[in-house]
Amino acid sequence: MLNPHRIDQLLTAGPARAAGLSRRGFVTTSVGGAVGLALLPGAALAQGQPAAKPGSKPTEQPLAFISIAPDGTTTILCNRMDMGQGIETGLAMLCAEDLDADWSKVRTGFGDQKGAYVDPMFGMHLTGGSNSIKNSYTQYRELGARTKAMLLAAAAQSWGVPAASLKAENGVISGAGKSAGYGEFFDAAMKLPVPEAVTLKDPSAFKLIGKPTGLVVSQAKSTGHQAYGMDVQLPGMAVAVIQRPPVFNGKVAKLDASEALKVKGVKAVLPVPLDRGGQGVAVVASGYWAAKKGREALKVDWDLARVGKPDTAALTKQYLALAKTPGTPAPKPEFQADASAWAKAPKKITADFVFPYLNHAQMEPLACTVDLKADRCDFYYASQMPGLDAMALAKAVGLKPEQVQINVQMAGGGFGRRATPATEWPREAAAVAVALQQAGKPMPVKVIWSREDDIKAGYYRPMTVHRAEIGFDASGKVLGWQHRIVSQSILKGSPLEGFGYQKGVDGTTTEGMRDPYDIPMNLSVHHPDVNVPVLWWRSVGSTHTAYVMETLVDEIAFSTKQDPVAYRMKLMAGNPKADRHRAALQAAVDKSGYGKRKLKPGQAWGVAVHESFESVVAYVVVASMKGKGKDRQPVLQEVHAGVHCNLCVNPRAVETQVQGAAIMALGTTMPTHHVTFKDGAVEQNNFYDMAMPRLTDAPKVMTVSIVPSNDLPKGMGEPGLPPLAPALANAVARLTGQRQRELPFRFA
Repeated sequence: MLNPHRIDQLLTAGPARAAGLSRRGFVTTSVGGAVGLALLPGAALAQGQPAAKPGSKPTEQPLAFISIAPDGTTTILCNRMDMGQGIETGLAMLCAEDLDADWSKVRTGFGDQKGAYVDPMFGMHLTGGSNSIKNSYTQYRELGARTKAMLLAAAAQSWGVPAASLKAENGVISGAGKSAGYGEFFDAAMKLPVPEAVTLKDPSAFKLIGKPTGLVVSQAKSTGHQAYGMDVQLPGMAVAVIQRPPVFNGKVAKLDASEALKVKGVKAVLPVPLDRGGQGVAVVASGYWAAKKGREALKVDWDLARVGKPDTAALTKQYLALAKTPGTPAPKPEFQADASAWAKAPKKITADFVFPYLNHAQMEPLACTVDLKADRCDFYYASQMPGLDAMALAKAVGLKPEQVQINVQMAGGGFGRRATPATEWPREAAAVAVALQQAGKPMPVKVIWSREDDIKAGYYRPMTVHRAEIGFDASGKVLGWQHRIVSQSILKGSPLEGFGYQKGVDGTTTEGMRDPYDIPMNLSVHHPDVNVPVLWWRSVGSTHTAYVMETLVDEIAFSTKQDPVAYRMKLMAGNPKADRHRAALQAAVDKSGYGKRKLKPGQAWGVAVHESFESVVAYVVVASMKGKGKDRQPVLQEVHAGVHCNLCVNPRAVETQVQGAAIMALGTTMPTHHVTFKDGAVEQNNFYDMAMPRLTDAPKVMTVSIVPSNDLPKGMGEPGLPPLAPALANAVARLTGQRQRELPFRFA
């Protein structure tokens, strides 16, 4: 039966497809052939076997996704994890459109780690890279159409009439002088063969797709009734927290748990293995508060002698020095131009950019509940990649993959944090359950990461340095652009290395460079090894590449006395790949009134446009300044977004994603919005010393203009973030005369 309280999850690896890795290649480069074949039910295609007939693949089976109750209530399962991006509603809209369901009776739920719920394009469970709507658009429409065809066939059999004489609309089948709801025929319909070919609606007949639609779960979320991974409760469940070493990969040298065991409610204190070979101490108790107080009473001496102790100040110097030396050439042809002409150009810009480590800071901290039994283990948590996780977790608890069940939960934010290729935090929870079992105290256990735990001992967006050496003429023509990036690799050494780590360069580091501007760029990369675990962060490489590209292009326009919009349009002219960029930028310009209205004294325009994950977002912003001297800070007055994501399935969801992404990006510019290291330890603890945007920081005006299109849709979970910070920086440069080369902003 369908479980409406489960969510399917997938990964964040947008650059994977660009790498061109075959499914078989992924199998052999990730978690081993046998595991990979279990993970990828479509891997037979890569072994030369005949392709499955349409309608026969696990991802095409209506019964795996759709359930219709006798009263017509229709539950549609999401094959992804929803962390606030609204895909549980978006995918349901696609399915309901061609099912011709009664939308008022549609409910949503989530799949699990089984083969039906893999991404149909990647062949693996994957939430990330803004791929959900893009990759499952046709899949979910066909699921709806196949279900409708089967319902019509079942009704025709029951009524003894040709199926062609019947019609289905709004959850009701009618014809032959009769009518009945879908629920009357669902069970019989699901016993019929799944049709190979179905005809999808013409866009002119859409009733749901393209219409602003609220989330199915909006009421539950807004009234506090929505359950998240943190809310899971099982009979007899204990709660655990883990004391982790102050430096990554540290180990326990000496443990005194006597005082912790005296805390009321503490059930056990257990050493446990941590991600990447470190060691921690789990305190298991009757509830979170007892576990927390027990952890505070622990006395642990740590062995930190053999681990690297990163220091932000030292790393910054090291990275800046590395950026002055040639790195490994980026393998794409567009990054291998002869840029030597920059040195003799009449105009030059030489610029170093520094981007800090960042914590994901999702609203709901991590939590994973484990119910380990002798022959089965159930996990309850929000994961972006349950298939890959299931394999790692089966090994962690000593069971077969088929004995592990991932019960995917709704997530209160993620931004990539819930997609660790090493299955880091669920494996740590599994280790606690195993330790309890080995200690003779088997019980379900929920392992909770506090906000401080995740900030001080999590995964981070890599610290990154860019160095650009640009030569151009008085007209703004770029004659040569020498560029180097220094950043830890996210993919190197991970189970997903084969996806995008090619010829010594991590594709997630360079994505977003150069395009859509046809300029002679020579790009190379350094990937230093640092004892800091790194991970994708909403929009991955574009978080820094968009900033560098759009502030430098703006600076060239300013240096050559050209309007920043007109200059961008000129650079993109003649490039058919930039048509969507021009349209998005023009939409933002038109809505903002840029060039047609005069701003108030002390205000300035800022412009940026960027493509990430195949969608384009342009911002035209209005900003001012407050404060004096080094304490000056920008005030974002207006934000006008132009969006080109091809066909927009749910305009309301796109609007909210762009708004949320813009505010998240604003946070990256704010003082103390960073993670810094001293003697190997993270210096920040919680939101009080890591600035986050608040309601008072939001712009007074925010508009989102979506460019109309009938082309197949692209994703929108991430593309709204990258261009906001550079647009604001460009406005700040006009107000202060200072180009911001570092995030967060700093003023002289």
